[in-house]
Amino acid sequence: MNNQLICSTCGTAYPAGSVPEICNICLDERQWVPREGQGWTKPAELHKKYSIKLNRLKHRLYELDINPLFAIGQRALLVLSEQGNILWDCIPLLDEMTIEFIRAKGGLRGIAFSHPHFYSNMNDWAGVFDCPIYIHKKDEQHIVATGKHLSLWTGDEMPLWDGMRLINIGGHFEGSSILHVPFLSEEGSILCGDSLFLSPSKKHFSAVYSSPNRIPLALSEMRRIKDRLDQIPFDTFYGYIKSQNLDKEVKRILELSMERYI
Repeated sequence: MNNQLICSTCGTAYPAGSVPEICNICLDERQWVPREGQGWTKPAELHKKYSIKLNRLKHRLYELDINPLFAIGQRALLVLSEQGNILWDCIPLLDEMTIEFIRAKGGLRGIAFSHPHFYSNMNDWAGVFDCPIYIHKKDEQHIVATGKHLSLWTGDEMPLWDGMRLINIGGHFEGSSILHVPFLSEEGSILCGDSLFLSPSKKHFSAVYSSPNRIPLALSEMRRIKDRLDQIPFDTFYGYIKSQNLDKEVKRILELSMERYI
């Protein structure tokens, strides 16, 4: 853990001895390399300057983010479930307070990911809680640090436990996925990462190939994603940052948003 270098732009952790000149994730056209060049930090430096903020969103759902803002500002979501808790996406910091909090809630049975921008220091989390890391095989080439906890899944969806399931949506990345949780709301909730973006007005959803670089998806991809989402029951949405929560008229807003594209 202490021998890692962490990309200051996206938060991806590289093991010592395999650190590239420029972060592989940031070189991809869905991310970016800062004009001033590649920056790196170490876990010890993160612990000195940052902390993890835990926030209860609702019964059995917590968000974890880094305070103050670091990298792309991503959050992780902790779902408490009867047969085992799951962490959705990762943040590139893990401290003792967070470890004790999660252990007090029953630990982790698994960690699942929406897409490569959030892999961060996933092996540290999996090592501490001794649990598998679920990543869709279509995104295998974007993994910069493998480990014994890695579990690649295939196909359109993967059942977990307590009715939860991972669903491959695609679009942003081939392996971009969502976590469907049936018990967080009446019709079910989706934890979405970057597969969908909710506008600041909370009146529009978009699905794009690259948000920071303003690269749209092909119309055929938009149609495919819409058809996929039409088959999934949900009335609550949680995106990649804390402002991307919606629990009212979610399906209607999504339908109107897709109509504007299609």
